[in-house]
Amino acid sequence: MIGNIAFSPAVPVPLLVALVALGVGLLIYGAIKGARGIAMRAIPLLALAIAIADPALVRETRTPLKDVAVVVVDDTDSQKLGQRQARANEAAEKLASNLKNETDLEIRTVHVNSAAGTDGTRLFTALNNALSDVPAQRLAGTVFVTDGQVHDAPPLATAETAKAPWLSAPMHVLLTGERNEHDRRIKIERAPDFGLVGQQALVRLKVEDTGAAPGEDAPITIRRAGAPPREISLPIGEAIDVPVDINNAGANVFEMSVAPRKDELTAANNITLLSVTGVRDRLRVLLISGQPHVGERAWRNLLKSDPNVDLVHFTILRPLNKDDGTPLNELSLIAFPIRELFEERLKDFDLVIFDRYSRRGLVPFQFMSNVANYVREGGAMMLAVGPEYSDNFSLYDSPLQNVLPAAPTGQVSTEPFTPHISRVGERHPVTADLEGTGPNAIANDAHIPGWGRWLRQVQVGAANGATVMTGLNEQPLLVLDRVGKGRVALMLSDTMWLWGKDFDNGGPQVELLRRVSHWLMREPELEEEALLGEARDRTLVVTRRSLETAEKNVTVTAPSGAEQVVTPTDDGHGHFTARMTVTEPGLYRLTDGKLTSVAAVGSPNPMETYDVVTTEEKLAPLVQASGGGTYWLADNGTPGVRRVAPGRTAHGATWLGLKANNQSVVTGVDQTSLAPVALVLLIIMAGAMLAWWREGH
Repeated sequence: MIGNIAFSPAVPVPLLVALVALGVGLLIYGAIKGARGIAMRAIPLLALAIAIADPALVRETRTPLKDVAVVVVDDTDSQKLGQRQARANEAAEKLASNLKNETDLEIRTVHVNSAAGTDGTRLFTALNNALSDVPAQRLAGTVFVTDGQVHDAPPLATAETAKAPWLSAPMHVLLTGERNEHDRRIKIERAPDFGLVGQQALVRLKVEDTGAAPGEDAPITIRRAGAPPREISLPIGEAIDVPVDINNAGANVFEMSVAPRKDELTAANNITLLSVTGVRDRLRVLLISGQPHVGERAWRNLLKSDPNVDLVHFTILRPLNKDDGTPLNELSLIAFPIRELFEERLKDFDLVIFDRYSRRGLVPFQFMSNVANYVREGGAMMLAVGPEYSDNFSLYDSPLQNVLPAAPTGQVSTEPFTPHISRVGERHPVTADLEGTGPNAIANDAHIPGWGRWLRQVQVGAANGATVMTGLNEQPLLVLDRVGKGRVALMLSDTMWLWGKDFDNGGPQVELLRRVSHWLMREPELEEEALLGEARDRTLVVTRRSLETAEKNVTVTAPSGAEQVVTPTDDGHGHFTARMTVTEPGLYRLTDGKLTSVAAVGSPNPMETYDVVTTEEKLAPLVQASGGGTYWLADNGTPGVRRVAPGRTAHGATWLGLKANNQSVVTGVDQTSLAPVALVLLIIMAGAMLAWWREGH
């Protein structure tokens, strides 16, 4: 119960002061003039002033409020090293035991784990959430039980500017690790997101070692799928640019590791991952049209519209067998650069397209042998053929025969037909999800889309490779094949251009040509046989693409060497998918016995496992500003707890202090008037009568 005097004037305070001043002035004037009864006259004046001021004795009933102390326990992955977790649990239990008898103190204990989707230790995020309903006047203090590796600690200036509530009370840190710990780690300081295929990208690496001698080097191993490991040596503490080879389009995943030292804390940060997306630099395409025709425009428009393609296009206007008597001096045509294209510059092209091309004695056999060798060594060739494929000057009757997937029968059909996607084509990425555009699509047979008709097809015998589209009587129409290291595509009709003219509902001409050309140039998304892994939070999605329908087991090898077998299931379109939970960051290796790949799980440089050496430096400015202390549990165990008055020292060698704020809330008010009306009137009347009596004498 706390009491004080409160006034409730019946008139404004300035008016009351003015009236009292007037009355006092009259009394003084009367005293100067020698009037009798001045003292008696002061009595009613004083009583009247008290009555107008209306004083009252106010008594408040207060209930004490409990102070709040927050204990934040770090349970993240770095706490699993050595005895840290055991020390943290013991400290949390002892703090709870020491404080349970403090009736005026509320203890809030918060455990912070390595949550999915976050990187690093976020203790201050948890602290702010715990204090969201606590005013700064009730905070007794905060205690962090951690290894000191806190990644969301604000700078002191920022905390002061934001008026962080936890700075108003002592902040204490109980360190769970040991002094003079040693650890070696590797870090990627700078790396490109993209690199040109066939060239090198520079990656800046740095090796840090808290226990290394000056000038010491560390052995580094660089691994990537399908390539032998590469060994280099880097000076510790220096950032060095290291070249890596970008061998393929799409993701190029590298694992970079530093050899562990004997006495280090963990080897988890001795490995880092890097993914560089390979892009092709201006693909060069050679398009040779054997004669002017409407279909060549489709190829030209497609390739010219792609900004990443450099197109070299030749159309043979006058073959060698054409002799119409035109004088040579009247011809403005250039000679076909046979030697330059098929010998000197052939390997500079990523794709060679023969569009309705016939030999006609124009290109000698030895140059066609160069094209066949170009394909076997990794080149790509496309043939879009017409009736010339079946005549005596067919490209099949040349050294190209050994790399072409189908031989002509000599027959050319001119009966209209609708192209179909074959059963194999339903699973091949080039044709798997091509959609029909007209109303003729047959819903109960997905491989017969509502496309427009073509008007001519070259008949061939049995085809090698994958026949992804068929025409009249299920005859091969589009055949894709792999020869040696290279690829070949054979389109057995020269009337696909009708789709571009929307003839008979049209069809996906541009998309089909784009996919075929990109498959020939090894676009990763169009590989029909592939094994992929994609990390999504803590789930690894294993995807296998295949033309085969049989399911196959996939062995997944974790960074630690542990193996797990999963069986992806078929979705009916050439994709087999499986999911598995992963907890270990690093490079996972996938194999189905034939295909192999790698998948990077986790951040390339995770903060939580990168620096794991116990430190007091990150929290030291905040601890000092709040008046708290830092304690190493490995030295003296858990410190005792004391309640301290505001402004007093809150830490000692073996104890930590929590502020006693003595806050309370008013639960009731009792008010007693000090100027009852009857008493005031009695005093006024008595004073007036005494004054009259005195004046009468």
